[in-house]
Amino acid sequence: MPTILRRGPYRLFFFSDEGREPPHVHIERDNLTAKCWLRPVHLGRNDGFSAKELRVILKLVEDHEEACWQAWSDYFG
Repeated sequence: MPTILRRGPYRLFFFSDEGREPPHVHIERDNLTAKCWLRPVHLGRNDGFSAKELRVILKLVEDHEEACWQAWSDYFG
């Protein structure tokens, strides 16, 4: 599970076997997870985050979209 970024309580990552899916990142904090698609950034799945926290997460992914995209491209080629 390559980690792309850690910011505050959040870890952005993807699974090493997901190269057949469109580019996306998973976000986790404690036992909560979400999935965000890249370009355009939008929520794919939410497992426990509040609506307020999802807004923070989406902003975080938007702010680091290029780094996420680059990490995905570098890993999956």
